[in-house]
Amino acid sequence: MEFLWFALIGVCAGWLAGQLTKGTSFGLVGNLVVGVIGALLGGFVFQLVGLAATGLLGQLIVATVGAILLLVLLHRLPRRAN
Repeated sequence: MEFLWFALIGVCAGWLAGQLTKGTSFGLVGNLVVGVIGALLGGFVFQLVGLAATGLLGQLIVATVGAILLLVLLHRLPRRAN
C-alpha cells in the first residue's frame, strides 16, 4: 500500500512540476518518472537543509520541489544534435 501512495504522490508531483515549469504534462508514465526521481532528489535536498516532510501534503511538497529542480536541471543540459 505504501508503494501505491508513493506512486500517486509521484504522479501528482510530476504533473505539478510540469505545470509550474513548462506548462504541459508529460503523460502518466512521464509524470510518474519525474515525480519519483523528484521525490528522491527533494528528500535529499531537504535533508541537507535540515528539513523533514510530515504527512501527505509535506511529502507532496517535497516531491514537487524535487521534480521542479530535476526539470530545471534537465532544461539546462545541452541538447545533442543527431
